[in-house]
Amino acid sequence: MSRISVRGLAVASATAVTAVGAVTGVASGSTAPASDDAEATASGSTLLADIPAGAQAQVQTASLTQQADSQAIAADATAKKDAEAAARKQAAKDAVAKQQAAEKAEKEAKERKEAEKVASRSATRDASSFTVKASYTAAEVQEMARQLVPADQFACFSRIVDHESSWNYQADNPTSDAYGLMQALPGSKMSSAGADWATNPATQIKWGLSYMDGRYGSPCAAWNFWQANNYY
Repeated sequence: MSRISVRGLAVASATAVTAVGAVTGVASGSTAPASDDAEATASGSTLLADIPAGAQAQVQTASLTQQADSQAIAADATAKKDAEAAARKQAAKDAVAKQQAAEKAEKEAKERKEAEKVASRSATRDASSFTVKASYTAAEVQEMARQLVPADQFACFSRIVDHESSWNYQADNPTSDAYGLMQALPGSKMSSAGADWATNPATQIKWGLSYMDGRYGSPCAAWNFWQANNYY
């Protein structure tokens, strides 16, 4: 067993230099009187000469190992700091890319919806394509509306007509000049869609759809307004 403890390894390594310096000073002819403090230090320290020759290498190895450990700890801390910085930078890039992808997807979805709306309206029939009859049943009027109003707007359009006229294209409000499926006020406003506005439900539907699109943006937007105000 060595004469030094683990703690003594570091102490011995540090004091070895002092011991060697003292010997060197004597050899060079310097005369440095020994003081009480020097004696106390010498008596309380472990000199390299006091360590057996076989253990001196262990002392030096322990000192070098301690230095290597300190350097490794510092290197690990630096590496960890660099890794955290890189991770934050990558996370920021990922967040930006994700936001851009979401905005692109939203834009494409909006464009598809608009294209579908245009296609839907293009596929609907014109009011003039219906055969003119002397009278029409509610079911016939509803079928006209299905062919004239875009499919995604028909339900909203239908709810408004249900409340306004119950699909009676000749509905005439006795207390006002409101007339027809949409209860246009006055009814003559529908002449902008055709001269036969009073007798042709297809003309009334065409006018009603144009009115809802122009004033509210769509029949569903008009229906939302109607629900809040009981008119449109």
